[in-house]
Amino acid sequence: MTRNLDEQNSQNAGDVQGGDLEKLIALLDIDQVEDDLFVGQHPTQKTARTFGGQLLGQGVVAAGRTLTRGAPPVHALHAHFIRGGDVSRPMEYRVQRFRDGKAFANRQVTAMQGGEEVFTMLVAFQDNSAGLEHAVESPLVPYPEELPPLGEHFKGYEDQIALFVNALHPIDIRFANDPTWKVKSAGETLEHNRVWMKADGALPDDPLLHVAAMAYASDTTVLDSIITTHGLSWGMDRLFAATVNHSMWFHREFRFDEWMLYATESPVAAGSRGIGSGRFFLRDGLLATSVVQEALIKYFPPRG
Repeated sequence: MTRNLDEQNSQNAGDVQGGDLEKLIALLDIDQVEDDLFVGQHPTQKTARTFGGQLLGQGVVAAGRTLTRGAPPVHALHAHFIRGGDVSRPMEYRVQRFRDGKAFANRQVTAMQGGEEVFTMLVAFQDNSAGLEHAVESPLVPYPEELPPLGEHFKGYEDQIALFVNALHPIDIRFANDPTWKVKSAGETLEHNRVWMKADGALPDDPLLHVAAMAYASDTTVLDSIITTHGLSWGMDRLFAATVNHSMWFHREFRFDEWMLYATESPVAAGSRGIGSGRFFLRDGLLATSVVQEALIKYFPPRG
């Protein structure tokens, strides 16, 4: 039996509702083989190299599972991507314990394959306490219930963005503006990106898992403004992108199975690198998390 592309896309969207989130939860449930050594697997949906969000999420879990004096929440992470991961082999996560205090803890996580470093990340844990508070305001956008699901944006573009259509979709994403391929098709540019995100279903109550799921999702759409500023799109232009480093600061507690607005922009692109800067806002407008990612971005214009 065959289905046309629209029917196939609709079926894929239906599959997202349960199966892909279960795959993400299983992906984050890495195996502990020694006190400070963990092994993570790759999803069945293969990509050219290990997805950066997977390294971030699995690394957060590895760091958190070595805490010995209670479990203060994750305060910040700073990751550097050294080489592409081989999706046909498991990933080893080696944890170094730098500090275990009453209110603070620090870990370094290094992902390894074949004796080579793929990724390294510092993870800081700190208890929250009362203090000065201020924050920028959330952008005004429609609520996620008023916006179409991601699958609606795929229709008519299945061939051009097949990599995204066929990817793992454990995160419910609702664009408040057009995605890159629609901006490109309209001949427009866009200097920001606004998307609602949440896990596509309920997550267990473990706060570490919610941080890991957000870290996974934070590697999605954060670079879009770099290319839409120039009227370019993934899948429709000859672009090469590879994450160089990624940092996150967690200001408030949150649940990532509740809607959060991921507001991103690109303050600079130069020297074949670009910065994507993002903020996760709670539905009530409070700023929960800040994100900065630097990536190698190369554009190869058509000859002629």
